Amino acid sequence: MTGLRFWKGHGTENDFVLLPDPDGLLDLTPDLVRRLCDRRAGLGADGVLRVVPSALDPDAAPYAEQARWFMDYRNADGSVAEMCGNGVRVYARYLVAAGLARSGALRLATRRGVLDVEVPPGDGPVSVDMGPAEVGEDVDVDGVRATFVSMGNPHAVVPVPSVAALGQLTTTRLDLNVEYVEDLGPAEIAMRVHERGVGETRSCGTGACAAVVATALRTGTARGTAYDVHVPGGRLVVTWREDGHVVLAGPAVLLAEGVVHL
Repeated sequence: MTGLRFWKGHGTENDFVLLPDPDGLLDLTPDLVRRLCDRRAGLGADGVLRVVPSALDPDAAPYAEQARWFMDYRNADGSVAEMCGNGVRVYARYLVAAGLARSGALRLATRRGVLDVEVPPGDGPVSVDMGPAEVGEDVDVDGVRATFVSMGNPHAVVPVPSVAALGQLTTTRLDLNVEYVEDLGPAEIAMRVHERGVGETRSCGTGACAAVVATALRTGTARGTAYDVHVPGGRLVVTWREDGHVVLAGPAVLLAEGVVHL
């Protein structure tokens, strides 16, 4: 393929290639995704966001009357992913920057359903209502008990004394996103994450949400408390509301646009 137009962006250094597909004609194969995300032979990214009208994708067609645009997200290994909290914020910022939406309140279709996003004018933090957290039975992660939390995609949260002392992150639970979480004080945690289909990343939005839910349950923190979540790529703010929904806020940065020849 030649002449593929792209944008590049990141949310707390969780980075993405965005592919505008206004006519719904792009064949986003796993091989193409892997080549785009390759950090030596491609553009380099943790994942790909295809920007396509909801009405033109069968996964989003049921939401077309509620949300004009669908976030078709793929992991760096080419697999389809249900949700990406940092990705949806970068996606929303792109829509505004490209003149496809106005700043303020947006509704975006995802494989989890329709999400409400707030994009302020300028370059301030973008926030998104990630929907309700679903806490399941504890799971085993490499011999350690972890709290299972679904944010539309599956997470296992492991409390640790120090995230810095973990060294390189590896796990046998390739079916889960695994978060390692250190308590820093009231409503403040540090987190590292091994993402399903990617490996360790600098940040994970849904992982930050899952980490806050698991930590709040473990510590008895009241709903509605805003947590600071420190990740290697920066800081996110996560609030688990009284209604069970989780709100994620943080930077969403557009870095470049151009044409890639593969």
